[in-house]
Amino acid sequence: MSRDAQRPSPPLSYPLGKHHPERLHTPTGKTLEALTFQAVLDGRVTSEDLRITAETLHLQAGIAESVGRTQLAGNFRRAGELTAVSDERILQIYNALRPGASTRDELLAIAKELEEQYGAASSAALVREAASVYERRGILSDSH
Repeated sequence: MSRDAQRPSPPLSYPLGKHHPERLHTPTGKTLEALTFQAVLDGRVTSEDLRITAETLHLQAGIAESVGRTQLAGNFRRAGELTAVSDERILQIYNALRPGASTRDELLAIAKELEEQYGAASSAALVREAASVYERRGILSDSH
């Protein structure tokens, strides 16, 4: 093993785009360097290229955690899980999480969907927690 392979990699620092642009890629695999105004004008950059990736969010979570921002790190990880969910479904889930908008069973069904269809265990746990808190506070929907 070479000396370089034994050396630990330096910790990541924020902002990633400034300090570690080589680690960032679009969902279609383009590098940060490829996202230029000219590329947009030429049609080489699409809206899909402007979406954040789960990998980038997990890198940001690692940075947040390394400086003791554990709640922010958890938020980044949940956001990373949700990159697999369509924008339309995210908005439906957001609306369902409004106090009084859903029954306990509806929220638990959303949690199950997040976990089973998207592998979003942390996000599912958050929805289950919301269902429990809403139930204790009496702010669940009576029925639909």
